[in-house]
Amino acid sequence: MSVSTTDADYLIIGAGATAMAFADSLLSETSATMVMVDRRHRPGGHWNDAYPFVRLHQPSSTYGVNSWPLGTGAIDQVGHNRGMFELASRQEVVSHFDQVMQHRLLPSGRVRFLPMSEVTDDGNVRSLLSGEVTAVRARKVVDATHSRMQIPSTHPPRYEVASGVTCVPVNALPRSAGGHESFVVVGAGKTAMDACIWLLDNGAPPDSIRWIMPRDSWLLNRAGFQPGEAFFARAARSLAAQTEAIAEATSIEDVFLRLEAVDELRRIDPSVMPTAYHCAVVSDDELAQLRRIRDILRLGRVRAIETDRIVLEHGSVPSGPTPLYIDCSAMGIPRLPPRPIFEADRITLQWIRFCQPTFSAALIGFIESTSRDDAEKNRLCQPIAPPEEPTDWLRMMMVELANRQTWGMTPDVADWQAGSRLDGFTSQIRSLTGSETEVMEQLQRYLRFVGPASTRLPELLATALRRIE
Repeated sequence: MSVSTTDADYLIIGAGATAMAFADSLLSETSATMVMVDRRHRPGGHWNDAYPFVRLHQPSSTYGVNSWPLGTGAIDQVGHNRGMFELASRQEVVSHFDQVMQHRLLPSGRVRFLPMSEVTDDGNVRSLLSGEVTAVRARKVVDATHSRMQIPSTHPPRYEVASGVTCVPVNALPRSAGGHESFVVVGAGKTAMDACIWLLDNGAPPDSIRWIMPRDSWLLNRAGFQPGEAFFARAARSLAAQTEAIAEATSIEDVFLRLEAVDELRRIDPSVMPTAYHCAVVSDDELAQLRRIRDILRLGRVRAIETDRIVLEHGSVPSGPTPLYIDCSAMGIPRLPPRPIFEADRITLQWIRFCQPTFSAALIGFIESTSRDDAEKNRLCQPIAPPEEPTDWLRMMMVELANRQTWGMTPDVADWQAGSRLDGFTSQIRSLTGSETEVMEQLQRYLRFVGPASTRLPELLATALRRIE
Protein backbone atom coordinates (compact mmCIF):
# COMPACT_ATOMS: atom_id res chain seq x y z
CA MET A 1 0.00 0.00 0.00
CA SER A 2 1.30 3.44 -0.90
CA VAL A 3 2.29 5.83 1.85
CA SER A 4 1.42 9.51 1.56
CA THR A 5 3.57 12.12 3.24
CA THR A 6 2.66 15.38 4.93
CA ASP A 7 4.75 17.98 6.72
CA ALA A 8 3.78 19.82 9.91
CA ASP A 9 5.39 21.64 12.77
CA TYR A 10 3.52 19.50 15.31
CA LEU A 11 2.06 16.00 15.29
CA ILE A 12 -0.52 15.96 18.10
CA ILE A 13 -1.49 12.49 19.28
CA GLY A 14 -5.08 12.74 20.48
CA ALA A 15 -7.91 15.21 19.94
CA GLY A 16 -9.35 15.23 23.42
CA ALA A 17 -9.77 18.16 25.78
CA THR A 18 -6.07 18.80 26.45
CA ALA A 19 -5.05 18.33 22.81
CA MET A 20 -7.69 20.81 21.69
CA ALA A 21 -6.72 23.37 24.33
CA PHE A 22 -3.04 23.08 23.40
CA ALA A 23 -3.72 23.35 19.65
CA ASP A 24 -5.98 26.36 20.21
CA SER A 25 -3.20 28.23 22.04
CA LEU A 26 -0.66 27.41 19.34
CA LEU A 27 -3.07 28.64 16.68
CA SER A 28 -3.51 31.93 18.55
CA GLU A 29 0.12 32.53 19.36
CA THR A 30 2.06 31.15 16.37
CA SER A 31 1.89 30.44 12.65
CA ALA A 32 2.60 26.74 13.27
CA THR A 33 1.00 23.90 11.30
CA MET A 34 -0.44 20.86 13.07
CA VAL A 35 -1.66 17.36 12.33
CA MET A 36 -4.04 15.97 14.97
CA VAL A 37 -4.67 12.21 15.14
CA ASP A 38 -7.37 10.45 17.13
CA ARG A 39 -8.86 6.96 17.23
CA ARG A 40 -12.34 8.43 17.58
CA HIS A 41 -14.43 9.89 14.77
CA ARG A 42 -14.56 13.38 16.21
CA PRO A 43 -12.71 15.52 18.76
CA GLY A 44 -13.56 15.50 22.44
CA GLY A 45 -11.71 12.43 23.67
CA HIS A 46 -13.36 10.52 26.49
CA TRP A 47 -16.32 12.91 26.47
CA ASN A 48 -17.56 11.02 23.42
CA ASP A 49 -17.76 7.85 25.54
CA ALA A 50 -19.01 9.38 28.80
CA TYR A 51 -22.36 8.51 30.38
CA PRO A 52 -25.28 10.58 29.06
CA PHE A 53 -26.10 12.44 32.28
CA VAL A 54 -22.55 13.51 33.15
CA ARG A 55 -21.82 17.20 33.61
CA LEU A 56 -18.68 19.17 34.22
CA HIS A 57 -17.54 19.35 37.83
CA GLN A 58 -16.38 22.94 37.31
CA PRO A 59 -18.06 25.97 35.72
CA SER A 60 -18.36 25.84 31.94
CA SER A 61 -16.81 29.30 31.75
CA THR A 62 -13.39 27.94 32.80
CA TYR A 63 -13.30 24.75 30.71
CA GLY A 64 -12.53 23.94 27.08
CA VAL A 65 -10.30 25.95 24.77
CA ASN A 66 -9.23 29.49 25.57
CA SER A 67 -10.50 31.24 22.44
CA TRP A 68 -14.00 29.76 22.24
CA PRO A 69 -16.68 30.17 24.94
CA LEU A 70 -18.40 27.19 26.49
CA GLY A 71 -21.90 27.88 27.76
CA THR A 72 -23.65 31.19 28.22
CA GLY A 73 -22.11 32.30 31.50
CA ALA A 74 -25.48 31.91 33.23
CA ILE A 75 -26.07 31.20 36.89
CA ASP A 76 -28.19 28.10 37.42
CA GLN A 77 -31.56 28.94 38.96
CA VAL A 78 -32.73 25.38 39.63
CA GLY A 79 -31.24 22.00 40.39
CA HIS A 80 -28.37 20.85 42.54
CA ASN A 81 -26.07 23.57 41.18
CA ARG A 82 -28.43 26.50 41.68
CA GLY A 83 -26.81 29.77 42.60
CA MET A 84 -23.56 28.84 40.82
CA PHE A 85 -22.25 29.03 37.28
CA GLU A 86 -23.72 26.51 34.85
CA LEU A 87 -22.13 23.10 34.34
CA ALA A 88 -22.00 21.94 30.73
CA SER A 89 -23.53 18.59 29.86
CA ARG A 90 -21.69 15.88 27.96
CA GLN A 91 -23.47 16.93 24.77
CA GLU A 92 -22.47 20.56 25.24
CA VAL A 93 -18.82 19.68 25.85
CA VAL A 94 -18.63 17.44 22.78
CA SER A 95 -20.32 20.15 20.71
CA HIS A 96 -17.83 22.72 22.00
CA PHE A 97 -14.84 20.75 20.79
CA ASP A 98 -16.55 19.88 17.52
CA GLN A 99 -17.32 23.55 16.85
CA VAL A 100 -13.74 24.53 17.65
CA MET A 101 -12.47 21.93 15.19
CA GLN A 102 -14.97 22.76 12.42
CA HIS A 103 -15.11 26.53 12.76
CA ARG A 104 -11.66 27.47 14.06
CA LEU A 105 -8.90 24.90 13.69
CA LEU A 106 -9.69 23.43 10.26
CA PRO A 107 -10.69 26.71 8.55
CA SER A 108 -7.32 28.17 9.57
CA GLY A 109 -5.67 26.01 6.92
CA ARG A 110 -2.95 25.19 9.45
CA VAL A 111 -4.57 22.18 11.11
CA ARG A 112 -5.27 18.78 9.56
CA PHE A 113 -7.41 16.31 11.50
CA LEU A 114 -7.05 12.56 10.90
CA PRO A 115 -9.94 10.86 12.76
CA MET A 116 -10.37 7.10 13.11
CA SER A 117 -6.60 6.80 12.94
CA GLU A 118 -3.71 5.81 15.15
CA VAL A 119 -0.02 6.58 15.40
CA THR A 120 1.94 3.37 14.83
CA ASP A 121 5.13 2.27 16.54
CA ASP A 122 7.19 3.59 13.63
CA GLY A 123 5.65 7.04 13.98
CA ASN A 124 3.37 6.88 10.96
CA VAL A 125 -0.39 7.42 11.01
CA ARG A 126 -2.63 4.52 9.98
CA SER A 127 -6.34 4.75 9.20
CA LEU A 128 -8.36 2.28 11.28
CA LEU A 129 -10.85 1.97 8.42
CA SER A 130 -8.83 1.83 5.21
CA GLY A 131 -5.42 0.92 6.57
CA GLU A 132 -3.91 3.74 4.56
CA VAL A 133 -0.69 5.11 6.00
CA THR A 134 0.36 8.73 6.26
CA ALA A 135 3.92 9.60 7.15
CA VAL A 136 3.92 12.85 9.12
CA ARG A 137 7.23 14.67 9.09
CA ALA A 138 6.88 16.85 12.18
CA ARG A 139 9.27 19.08 14.06
CA LYS A 140 7.75 18.01 17.39
CA VAL A 141 5.41 15.29 18.64
CA VAL A 142 2.80 16.24 21.26
CA ASP A 143 1.52 13.37 23.42
CA ALA A 144 -1.97 14.27 24.62
CA THR A 145 -2.70 10.71 25.78
CA HIS A 146 -0.47 10.62 28.87
CA SER A 147 -3.43 10.57 31.29
CA ARG A 148 -4.61 7.15 29.99
CA MET A 149 -8.21 7.95 30.97
CA GLN A 150 -10.27 4.91 31.99
CA ILE A 151 -14.07 5.06 32.02
CA PRO A 152 -16.74 2.33 32.42
CA SER A 153 -17.91 2.32 28.78
CA THR A 154 -14.42 1.57 27.47
CA HIS A 155 -12.98 -0.45 30.38
CA PRO A 156 -15.03 -3.47 31.53
CA PRO A 157 -15.14 -4.37 35.22
CA ARG A 158 -12.18 -6.22 36.70
CA TYR A 159 -14.43 -8.53 38.71
CA GLU A 160 -16.32 -11.66 37.69
CA VAL A 161 -20.05 -11.47 36.99
CA ALA A 162 -22.09 -14.67 37.12
CA SER A 163 -24.44 -15.68 34.35
CA GLY A 164 -27.93 -14.36 35.00
CA VAL A 165 -26.71 -11.26 36.89
CA THR A 166 -27.56 -7.94 35.24
CA CYS A 167 -24.51 -5.68 35.46
CA VAL A 168 -24.30 -2.69 33.12
CA PRO A 169 -21.84 0.19 32.67
CA VAL A 170 -23.14 3.49 33.99
CA ASN A 171 -23.75 4.61 30.38
CA ALA A 172 -26.61 2.11 30.15
CA LEU A 173 -28.31 3.18 33.39
CA PRO A 174 -31.06 5.39 31.85
CA ARG A 175 -32.23 2.65 29.49
CA SER A 176 -31.77 -0.21 31.97
CA ALA A 177 -33.18 1.16 35.22
CA GLY A 178 -36.85 0.65 34.40
CA GLY A 179 -38.39 -2.50 35.83
CA HIS A 180 -35.84 -2.88 38.62
CA GLU A 181 -36.75 -2.42 42.25
CA SER A 182 -33.23 -2.44 43.69
CA PHE A 183 -29.88 -1.13 42.55
CA VAL A 184 -26.25 -1.73 43.45
CA VAL A 185 -23.78 0.99 42.50
CA VAL A 186 -20.21 -0.34 42.27
CA GLY A 187 -17.50 2.28 42.75
CA ALA A 188 -16.62 5.20 45.01
CA GLY A 189 -15.66 8.00 42.62
CA LYS A 190 -17.57 10.91 41.09
CA THR A 191 -19.08 8.60 38.46
CA ALA A 192 -20.65 6.49 41.21
CA MET A 193 -21.84 9.64 42.97
CA ASP A 194 -23.47 10.84 39.76
CA ALA A 195 -25.15 7.43 39.33
CA CYS A 196 -26.55 7.56 42.87
CA ILE A 197 -27.86 11.09 42.38
CA TRP A 198 -29.39 10.16 39.01
CA LEU A 199 -31.27 7.28 40.63
CA LEU A 200 -32.56 9.48 43.45
CA ASP A 201 -33.52 12.30 41.08
CA ASN A 202 -35.47 9.86 38.94
CA GLY A 203 -37.55 8.45 41.75
CA ALA A 204 -35.58 5.54 43.21
CA PRO A 205 -36.15 5.38 46.99
CA PRO A 206 -32.92 5.74 48.98
CA ASP A 207 -33.54 2.33 50.59
CA SER A 208 -33.52 0.69 47.13
CA ILE A 209 -29.89 1.69 46.55
CA ARG A 210 -26.88 -0.21 47.85
CA TRP A 211 -23.56 1.57 47.33
CA ILE A 212 -20.33 -0.41 47.28
CA MET A 213 -17.72 2.12 48.37
CA PRO A 214 -14.22 0.62 48.57
CA ARG A 215 -12.81 3.87 49.98
CA ASP A 216 -14.37 7.09 51.20
CA SER A 217 -13.13 10.26 49.49
CA TRP A 218 -12.53 13.82 50.51
CA LEU A 219 -14.69 16.07 48.31
CA LEU A 220 -14.19 19.68 47.25
CA ASN A 221 -16.87 22.31 47.84
CA ARG A 222 -17.91 23.67 44.43
CA ALA A 223 -18.70 27.07 45.94
CA GLY A 224 -14.96 27.72 46.25
CA PHE A 225 -14.38 27.33 42.51
CA GLN A 226 -16.68 29.98 41.10
CA PRO A 227 -15.09 32.60 38.82
CA GLY A 228 -16.08 36.21 38.35
CA GLU A 229 -16.42 39.33 40.43
CA ALA A 230 -19.51 38.24 42.35
CA PHE A 231 -17.73 35.15 43.71
CA PHE A 232 -14.26 36.59 44.07
CA ALA A 233 -14.35 37.03 47.83
CA ARG A 234 -15.40 33.38 48.24
CA ALA A 235 -12.62 32.18 45.90
CA ALA A 236 -10.05 34.28 47.76
CA ARG A 237 -11.26 32.83 51.05
CA SER A 238 -10.76 29.34 49.64
CA LEU A 239 -7.15 30.08 48.67
CA ALA A 240 -6.44 31.64 52.05
CA ALA A 241 -8.02 28.75 53.94
CA GLN A 242 -5.86 26.22 52.10
CA THR A 243 -2.58 27.94 52.87
CA GLU A 244 -3.55 28.66 56.49
CA ALA A 245 -4.54 25.03 57.09
CA ILE A 246 -1.24 23.78 55.69
CA ALA A 247 0.86 26.32 57.58
CA GLU A 248 -0.73 25.58 60.96
CA ALA A 249 -1.52 21.86 60.73
CA THR A 250 0.23 19.29 62.89
CA SER A 251 -0.38 16.40 60.47
CA ILE A 252 -1.88 15.64 57.08
CA GLU A 253 -5.09 14.51 58.76
CA ASP A 254 -5.17 17.80 60.62
CA VAL A 255 -4.94 19.71 57.31
CA PHE A 256 -8.09 18.03 56.06
CA LEU A 257 -9.97 18.44 59.32
CA ARG A 258 -9.15 22.15 59.33
CA LEU A 259 -10.38 22.50 55.75
CA GLU A 260 -13.51 20.54 56.59
CA ALA A 261 -14.17 22.83 59.54
CA VAL A 262 -14.32 25.85 57.19
CA ASP A 263 -16.33 23.88 54.57
CA GLU A 264 -13.63 23.76 51.91
CA LEU A 265 -13.60 19.96 52.01
CA ARG A 266 -16.44 17.53 52.71
CA ARG A 267 -16.98 13.84 53.29
CA ILE A 268 -20.13 11.80 52.84
CA ASP A 269 -20.05 10.22 56.29
CA PRO A 270 -18.55 12.47 58.99
CA SER A 271 -17.80 9.38 61.09
CA VAL A 272 -15.53 7.80 58.46
CA MET A 273 -12.06 9.20 57.78
CA PRO A 274 -11.54 9.22 53.97
CA THR A 275 -8.53 7.46 52.50
CA ALA A 276 -9.03 8.64 48.91
CA TYR A 277 -8.92 11.93 47.06
CA HIS A 278 -9.69 12.33 43.33
CA CYS A 279 -10.58 16.02 42.86
CA ALA A 280 -14.31 15.23 43.06
CA VAL A 281 -16.42 18.37 43.48
CA VAL A 282 -19.93 18.53 44.98
CA SER A 283 -22.50 21.15 45.85
CA ASP A 284 -24.52 21.34 49.06
CA ASP A 285 -27.51 19.69 47.37
CA GLU A 286 -25.45 16.87 45.88
CA LEU A 287 -23.90 16.10 49.24
CA ALA A 288 -27.33 16.08 50.88
CA GLN A 289 -28.60 13.65 48.27
CA LEU A 290 -25.67 11.28 48.72
CA ARG A 291 -26.17 11.25 52.47
CA ARG A 292 -29.71 9.89 51.96
CA ILE A 293 -28.22 6.52 50.97
CA ARG A 294 -27.72 4.43 54.10
CA ASP A 295 -26.81 1.01 52.68
CA ILE A 296 -23.11 1.56 52.02
CA LEU A 297 -20.72 -1.39 51.92
CA ARG A 298 -17.18 -0.62 53.00
CA LEU A 299 -15.55 -4.01 52.51
CA GLY A 300 -13.10 -3.12 49.75
CA ARG A 301 -13.33 -3.71 46.02
CA VAL A 302 -15.65 -6.23 44.40
CA ARG A 303 -14.04 -9.56 43.53
CA ALA A 304 -17.09 -11.29 42.10
CA ILE A 305 -20.84 -10.85 41.77
CA GLU A 306 -22.61 -14.19 42.12
CA THR A 307 -26.29 -14.95 41.83
CA ASP A 308 -26.86 -14.84 45.57
CA ARG A 309 -23.94 -12.88 47.03
CA ILE A 310 -21.33 -10.19 46.44
CA VAL A 311 -17.73 -11.21 47.13
CA LEU A 312 -15.49 -8.33 48.24
CA GLU A 313 -11.89 -7.95 49.37
CA HIS A 314 -12.80 -8.13 53.05
CA GLY A 315 -15.84 -10.39 53.11
CA SER A 316 -19.03 -11.23 51.29
CA VAL A 317 -22.67 -10.23 51.66
CA PRO A 318 -25.88 -11.79 50.37
CA SER A 319 -27.50 -10.02 47.45
CA GLY A 320 -31.17 -9.25 47.02
CA PRO A 321 -33.43 -10.64 44.29
CA THR A 322 -32.30 -9.56 40.81
CA PRO A 323 -30.88 -6.11 41.53
CA LEU A 324 -29.46 -3.98 38.72
CA TYR A 325 -25.72 -3.65 39.20
CA ILE A 326 -24.27 -0.39 37.85
CA ASP A 327 -20.54 -0.56 37.18
CA CYS A 328 -18.70 2.69 38.00
CA SER A 329 -15.43 1.03 38.97
CA ALA A 330 -13.11 2.22 36.18
CA MET A 331 -10.02 3.95 37.49
CA GLY A 332 -10.60 7.37 35.88
CA ILE A 333 -7.15 8.94 35.58
CA PRO A 334 -4.44 6.55 36.77
CA ARG A 335 -1.61 8.11 38.77
CA LEU A 336 1.32 7.79 36.38
CA PRO A 337 4.76 9.16 37.22
CA PRO A 338 5.17 12.67 35.84
CA ARG A 339 7.79 13.32 33.22
CA PRO A 340 9.32 16.55 31.89
CA ILE A 341 6.75 18.26 29.70
CA PHE A 342 9.30 19.61 27.22
CA GLU A 343 11.90 17.11 25.96
CA ALA A 344 13.66 18.22 22.76
CA ASP A 345 11.28 17.15 19.99
CA ARG A 346 8.54 15.84 22.33
CA ILE A 347 5.90 17.55 24.48
CA THR A 348 3.91 15.49 27.00
CA LEU A 349 0.75 17.27 28.13
CA GLN A 350 0.12 17.00 31.88
CA TRP A 351 -1.49 19.03 34.65
CA ILE A 352 0.41 22.09 35.83
CA ARG A 353 -2.53 23.36 37.89
CA PHE A 354 -4.19 20.61 39.85
CA CYS A 355 -7.51 19.28 38.60
CA GLN A 356 -7.44 21.79 35.71
CA PRO A 357 -6.49 19.86 32.54
CA THR A 358 -7.59 22.33 29.86
CA PHE A 359 -6.13 25.38 31.61
CA SER A 360 -2.88 23.43 31.98
CA ALA A 361 -2.74 22.43 28.32
CA ALA A 362 -3.62 25.92 27.10
CA LEU A 363 -0.87 27.49 29.21
CA ILE A 364 1.62 24.85 28.04
CA GLY A 365 0.67 25.80 24.48
CA PHE A 366 1.32 29.47 25.20
CA ILE A 367 4.70 28.75 26.82
CA GLU A 368 5.66 26.54 23.87
CA SER A 369 4.98 29.51 21.58
CA THR A 370 7.67 31.59 23.31
CA SER A 371 11.38 31.57 22.48
CA ARG A 372 12.43 29.97 25.78
CA ASP A 373 14.61 26.87 25.83
CA ASP A 374 13.31 23.58 27.21
CA ALA A 375 14.91 24.06 30.62
CA GLU A 376 13.14 27.38 31.14
CA LYS A 377 9.86 26.03 29.79
CA ASN A 378 10.05 23.12 32.22
CA ARG A 379 10.81 25.51 35.08
CA LEU A 380 7.53 27.27 34.26
CA CYS A 381 5.63 24.01 33.82
CA GLN A 382 6.26 21.67 36.74
CA PRO A 383 3.94 18.68 36.15
CA ILE A 384 1.39 17.53 38.72
CA ALA A 385 0.50 13.83 38.87
CA PRO A 386 -3.24 13.12 39.37
CA PRO A 387 -4.21 12.16 42.93
CA GLU A 388 -5.40 8.95 44.52
CA GLU A 389 -5.13 9.56 48.28
CA PRO A 390 -5.20 12.50 50.70
CA THR A 391 -1.40 12.76 50.75
CA ASP A 392 -1.56 13.54 47.05
CA TRP A 393 -3.53 16.72 47.74
CA LEU A 394 -0.46 18.04 49.57
CA ARG A 395 1.91 16.80 46.87
CA MET A 396 -0.15 18.63 44.26
CA MET A 397 -0.39 21.75 46.37
CA MET A 398 3.37 21.83 46.84
CA VAL A 399 3.88 21.96 43.06
CA GLU A 400 0.89 24.24 42.58
CA LEU A 401 2.20 26.88 44.98
CA ALA A 402 5.59 26.83 43.29
CA ASN A 403 4.00 27.16 39.85
CA ARG A 404 1.74 30.01 41.01
CA GLN A 405 4.71 31.94 42.34
CA THR A 406 6.74 31.38 39.18
CA TRP A 407 3.90 32.45 36.89
CA GLY A 408 3.22 35.56 38.95
CA MET A 409 6.85 36.62 38.61
CA THR A 410 6.92 36.03 34.83
CA PRO A 411 5.26 39.03 33.12
CA ASP A 412 4.16 37.42 29.84
CA VAL A 413 2.73 34.38 31.64
CA ALA A 414 0.89 36.57 34.15
CA ASP A 415 -0.47 38.65 31.27
CA TRP A 416 -1.67 35.51 29.49
CA GLN A 417 -3.42 34.33 32.65
CA ALA A 418 -5.12 37.70 33.11
CA GLY A 419 -6.53 37.49 29.59
CA SER A 420 -7.50 33.82 29.70
CA ARG A 421 -11.11 32.82 30.20
CA LEU A 422 -9.82 29.52 31.60
CA ASP A 423 -8.17 31.25 34.56
CA GLY A 424 -11.10 33.05 36.15
CA PHE A 425 -8.98 34.52 38.94
CA THR A 426 -5.94 36.48 37.75
CA SER A 427 -7.97 39.07 35.86
CA GLN A 428 -10.01 39.68 39.01
CA ILE A 429 -6.85 40.36 41.01
CA ARG A 430 -5.68 42.89 38.42
CA SER A 431 -9.00 44.72 38.49
CA LEU A 432 -8.90 45.31 42.25
CA THR A 433 -8.93 48.95 43.34
CA GLY A 434 -8.08 48.32 46.99
CA SER A 435 -11.54 49.26 48.19
CA GLU A 436 -12.84 45.67 48.18
CA THR A 437 -12.55 45.13 51.92
CA GLU A 438 -13.43 41.44 52.18
CA VAL A 439 -11.41 40.42 49.13
CA MET A 440 -8.37 42.36 50.27
CA GLU A 441 -8.56 40.81 53.73
CA GLN A 442 -8.60 37.30 52.26
CA LEU A 443 -5.75 38.02 49.85
CA GLN A 444 -3.68 39.47 52.67
CA ARG A 445 -4.43 36.35 54.68
CA TYR A 446 -3.31 34.22 51.73
CA LEU A 447 -0.07 36.18 51.39
CA ARG A 448 0.54 35.87 55.12
CA PHE A 449 0.34 32.08 55.05
CA VAL A 450 1.60 31.13 51.57
CA GLY A 451 5.28 31.27 52.60
CA PRO A 452 4.85 29.23 55.79
CA ALA A 453 2.64 26.78 53.87
CA SER A 454 5.33 26.27 51.23
CA THR A 455 7.82 25.52 54.00
CA ARG A 456 5.45 23.29 55.95
CA LEU A 457 4.35 21.11 53.01
CA PRO A 458 7.61 19.13 52.65
CA GLU A 459 7.69 18.61 56.42
CA LEU A 460 4.15 17.18 56.47
CA LEU A 461 4.87 14.91 53.54
CA ALA A 462 8.12 13.69 55.08
CA THR A 463 6.30 12.86 58.32
CA ALA A 464 3.68 10.88 56.39
CA LEU A 465 6.40 9.00 54.49
CA ARG A 466 8.20 8.06 57.70
CA ARG A 467 4.93 6.78 59.14
CA ILE A 468 4.43 4.54 56.09
CA GLU A 469 7.97 3.20 56.29
